[in-house]
Amino acid sequence: MSLLPVAPWPVLLVLAVAALAAVWWNPPSRSVPGESRATHWRLTAAVLLLGGAALRPGVPGDLADTTAANLNVYFVVDTTSSIIAEDYGTDRPRIEGVAADISAIAAALPGARYSIVTFDQDTRVRLPLTTDTTALDAAVETLQPESYEVSHGSSVTEANDRLRTLLQQADARTPERGRVVYYFGDGEQTAAEPPAPFAIDRGLINGGAVLGYGTSAGGRMKATRSRFDTSGSYIKDPTTGEDARSVISEDTLRSIAGQLGVPYLHRQPGDDIGAAVDGIDLQQFGTSEQIERQKVLARRELYWPLLLGVAGIAAWELGAAATALLQTRRRTETRP
Repeated sequence: MSLLPVAPWPVLLVLAVAALAAVWWNPPSRSVPGESRATHWRLTAAVLLLGGAALRPGVPGDLADTTAANLNVYFVVDTTSSIIAEDYGTDRPRIEGVAADISAIAAALPGARYSIVTFDQDTRVRLPLTTDTTALDAAVETLQPESYEVSHGSSVTEANDRLRTLLQQADARTPERGRVVYYFGDGEQTAAEPPAPFAIDRGLINGGAVLGYGTSAGGRMKATRSRFDTSGSYIKDPTTGEDARSVISEDTLRSIAGQLGVPYLHRQPGDDIGAAVDGIDLQQFGTSEQIERQKVLARRELYWPLLLGVAGIAAWELGAAATALLQTRRRTETRP
């Protein structure tokens, strides 16, 4: 068993002594309906129980896995229409692979802070840095491509400015934390001009990967008319009238990987995620004070049964006092 007092023990001791003195202090002028020596002993028990709870006793529980607690992990996701091209495995949309890989990376780097940044015509921070994996799962489940009806072409490096700012802010605030970047996309440049290179200081990125989705044969894309409404029809190529096909550009993705200083990996269903996380230096970025705090959270706390005892005594005393007061009023009312 271990103790984690809510305040320094001398302070708790002084408070306990003061509370006991108040319980047993019994000048002639003091008169409380229903009070008896048994009441004093019950209140004494309540003070002792409350003091014990303030010491926060606990026993070891299942320690949280916080292997990567000292990492910020940024997921940069292409949400242009091509991300739902149906050539991931057997006619599955690429975004399914993106979602699966984000979840797998988070599971491989437990305890980290995760953020999701999406880009199409604009760049948005969909999920600020958080350790809440439930929030991460919800953000991944709601990833949707932009509406093709408002799309006017986008750049594969659209996220450069926002990502650079996020990394610079993180470096300024918590320089001891590692910063890992994962870029998810197909490398298809639909803007009229060639993509500007990622211009991010290499020292701001401590690992990650560029993950590519799609095939050279390409895949058709459902016609998304809003971020949460997908029709059954497919986007048409205006020059041919046939279903448009999105084709992966691995050369572009390799170029992005070189600019970010991380490896490039082509992804297919069933691929192990190990290659995407193996290069991260967990010896350097795997420990911090946060790990110890999370281990504390994993203790089996024993203070709550003591508080239940205090609540039971309080309920007993309130009931006894109410009963005594009622009896006193009745006696007063029946006097001639």
